[in-house]
Amino acid sequence: QVQLVESGGGLVQPGGSLRLSCAASGFAFSTYPMTWYRQAPGEEREFVASVDSAQLNANYAASVKGRFIITRDNGKNMVYLRMNSLKPEDTAVYYCNVYWNERDYWGRGTQVTVSS
Repeated sequence: QVQLVESGGGLVQPGGSLRLSCAASGFAFSTYPMTWYRQAPGEEREFVASVDSAQLNANYAASVKGRFIITRDNGKNMVYLRMNSLKPEDTAVYYCNVYWNERDYWGRGTQVTVSS
């Protein structure tokens, strides 16, 4: 079955960097776009970034554009989110997502906390 496992979250000071990873299995990873979402306490889950199957195109939320970079390694079935210049408002649980076989699949998420 489809499995998505996020890792790499943690506590970081404002202005710092983190790289999140998502290990995917159970589907033909190299043929599907992958997406990162996040959910802050008391907020709706929101789109962060997506990358197409061949890593030719990426899209970003306005709030992270220029600071975050999404990449993927189709040989390893991995997708990454490099987060730079982190702000307190980036604090959230970050989720990896794939839309496969007409439904969304999610990992359990990884917590990112930006605080001094």
